[in-house]
Amino acid sequence: MNEYENKGRQGILYLCATPIGNLEDITFRVLRTLKEVDLIAAEDTRNSMKLCNHFDIKTPLTSYHEFNKYDKAKVLVDKLRAGADIAVITDAGTPGISDPGEELVKQCHEAGITVTSLPGPAACVTALTMSGLPTRRFCFEAFLPSDKQERRDVISELENETRTMIIYEAPHRLKKTLAELTEVFGANRRLSVCKELTKRHENVFLTTFGEVVEFYENNEPRGEYVLVIEGKSRDDIKKEQQAQWESMSIVEHVDKYIADGMDKKEAMKAAAKDRGISKREVYNEYVK
Repeated sequence: MNEYENKGRQGILYLCATPIGNLEDITFRVLRTLKEVDLIAAEDTRNSMKLCNHFDIKTPLTSYHEFNKYDKAKVLVDKLRAGADIAVITDAGTPGISDPGEELVKQCHEAGITVTSLPGPAACVTALTMSGLPTRRFCFEAFLPSDKQERRDVISELENETRTMIIYEAPHRLKKTLAELTEVFGANRRLSVCKELTKRHENVFLTTFGEVVEFYENNEPRGEYVLVIEGKSRDDIKKEQQAQWESMSIVEHVDKYIADGMDKKEAMKAAAKDRGISKREVYNEYVK
């Protein structure tokens, strides 16, 4: 008999959110769970030991990080099958959100093991809610890819994103990233620069790309950053789409659709929609 079989059931995987800076942000439920589980899988056991010592948590720790996430997940799944309850924690924030956890959760679902998430701190949501930018619709990009081509592709995809965008960045890469994003979004696009969230030197300021690039030309970035970027307005997208047709006359525009197989009435209707004008204007210009 292994050490967990007396439970008579499979174990449960608990995804436990831990503070991103201020230790008072940990929840009572997370503290209780970390003390009650059989094992804590931590991104960095040295870092997590400080957390455990602070809250007098005696549960054994094992490492689970980016570089062992596949093989170690199999080991942890075997322990869960045998009845062990396991908590997953990262250095800061919610496991699985730009941190180890996703692969283990995937393998647990494939093995039929119960997974539950204990909510708590997440830098992306913390930054979004205090950014001063729209919060109803947003997309989370985490850290941009390090591969140059993939990075260009992702940034290009974001060019016409209408949702508020959230990007993480380290201080030594911040200037480069801001310069790349400014080329795509333009100097006038608004963003909130959030750094050292929940910590003593927390700072959030709503600005524009032009202003923030100039600021960091004279100030060295320090701390961990979350960039919350305003999405592109639908009105701007519509105007850009309409402007694409200005090099073509209305007659040429309608004839293009007719050549593509539309009848004259539908072609005039489509041209009017493209140009943001009335069907009457198109008709008058086309038949004169």
